[in-house]
Amino acid sequence: AECGKSFSTGFNLAQHRRVHTRERPYTCGDCRKSFVRRSNLAQHRHLHTGERPFVCTHCGKSFTWRSNLSRHCQTH
Repeated sequence: AECGKSFSTGFNLAQHRRVHTRERPYTCGDCRKSFVRRSNLAQHRHLHTGERPFVCTHCGKSFTWRSNLSRHCQTH
């Protein structure tokens, strides 16, 4: 990459190059927000579907984002 970072696969390099080119090929059909990675779009879709796939094993509370679950788990 032009920034000097190296990657173990060509796929990872191609994904990273989008940071520099600002290419965002994955677009949400509901709100038109676009993403560098397909996985980011898939996670974003939870906002529209109401899906909350990350569940606390201690109390059963569920979250849209893994980071919110992690923060919540620190309260137990």
